[in-house]
Amino acid sequence: MIELKGRTITKEVEAESGLSLLDHAMKHGVDFSFSCTRGTCARCRCLVTEGAEYLEEVTDEEWDRLEPEEFDEGYRLGCQAIVKSEAGRIAAVNKTYF
Repeated sequence: MIELKGRTITKEVEAESGLSLLDHAMKHGVDFSFSCTRGTCARCRCLVTEGAEYLEEVTDEEWDRLEPEEFDEGYRLGCQAIVKSEAGRIAAVNKTYF
């Protein structure tokens, strides 16, 4: 399961491997901010509060947009944080910069 918190909507949805956190949010009507879906705008920045180990490794796009301390705090780009095939519980809150 993935708990997604957008600007005004929170939902628990079934995790689908290969989809990003942003894909899950869009598919299930959770109001995550985003502009590009490619990792360039950083509007889908989110704080992963649980289950980061069930996401694929940080991408080059994330390294280009986020600071190292943000990764330490648990931040990822929702469009780049891909759910692994063996996923447990994941929780993420959309925390855009603006």
